[in-house]
Amino acid sequence: MTVFITGATAGFGLATAKRFHQDGAKVIGTGRRAERLEKLAKELGANFLPLPFDVGNRKQVEQAIAKIPADFAAVDVLVNNAGGAIGLDPAQQADLDDWDAMIDSNIKGLVYCTRLLLPGMIERGRGHVVNLGSVAGEFPYPGGNVYGGAKAFVHQFSNNLRADLLGTPVRVTNVEPGMVGGSEFSEVRFKGDKKRAATVYEGADPLTSEDIADVIHWIVTRPARVNINHIQLMPVCQAYGPLAVKRKA
Repeated sequence: MTVFITGATAGFGLATAKRFHQDGAKVIGTGRRAERLEKLAKELGANFLPLPFDVGNRKQVEQAIAKIPADFAAVDVLVNNAGGAIGLDPAQQADLDDWDAMIDSNIKGLVYCTRLLLPGMIERGRGHVVNLGSVAGEFPYPGGNVYGGAKAFVHQFSNNLRADLLGTPVRVTNVEPGMVGGSEFSEVRFKGDKKRAATVYEGADPLTSEDIADVIHWIVTRPARVNINHIQLMPVCQAYGPLAVKRKA
């Protein structure tokens, strides 16, 4: 099995790369931080291919995928993990650069990699596209604006992929985690403010990146006749809240 994982330099992507490599799979790990990928390659050995590029840059994606060596080229599983949230400002105050960056990674990167790797899966008669969505794609919250919208896109794009791929053996799954600690998610959102990021998880027992990797591994290793369309998971300490109502004083 060959697994192509975007955003493999940290968090879900890193944990997923290690989980599949542990099973003997060949893993292609991508990301912008080449030094982290090289470090991971030294740790994992010959069955890991570091492939540094920016998923939001179409030209870079095309060039990187085109130069995958023959012994890694038959990708069986695509894990579209790269993405994340930047900022928590209300829409009327948000930074358009932050919105562009979220659209580039969460949407453009996902569709570029999917479009370029799908034909090979269909030709070989096997394949699985695993998209990382979020509970934010279903449940809105103040400041979620473009991040939530991007993850809603991931949800619906996954559904439409399933419709397009009917009659082929290629599977598609959308994974929607809730609160996950121990990753760089909140540090990225708050632009390196580690103290503010840490307050998100104070007193909570969030999911871990390894939990997400375990779920992805389970999904991919179901019998070929089984497609897990959609899976949503939260830590026990997280649940739904009432709808907000602004009342007059």
